[in-house]
Amino acid sequence: MTLCCLATIVASAPFVVLGAWPVAGIFGIDLLALYVALRINLRAGRSFEEIVLTPIELLFRRVGHQGETREWRLNPLWTRLDRQVDEEFGLLRLDLVSRGERIVIAGALSPPERESFADALSKALAEAKRGC
Repeated sequence: MTLCCLATIVASAPFVVLGAWPVAGIFGIDLLALYVALRINLRAGRSFEEIVLTPIELLFRRVGHQGETREWRLNPLWTRLDRQVDEEFGLLRLDLVSRGERIVIAGALSPPERESFADALSKALAEAKRGC
């Protein structure tokens, strides 16, 4: 942000000297918009998802950027992964499905990361089902 401020001051200084001071204000508005976008992105980065899998229970917890928590407790024997795959883009959506309930997971991951995560979770679910 400091580097952007310096670049804005350097870029707007000639316009102020030439008497076109409104240009400096527009540079300031751009800088303010960049700052707001970075703050929103930083806040959104605080959200996370957590999965705890045991032979008895699958706990899925989603924590939002403001700290609000939502939990789902599922029986691993009745839980499966549903994948929505696009030939061009890869794995677009990953859902946990249990007794008619559908929960979208790993939404913040890229398609290759989501695919890797889905493979690992599928193996863990299969292992938990065999362990019962």
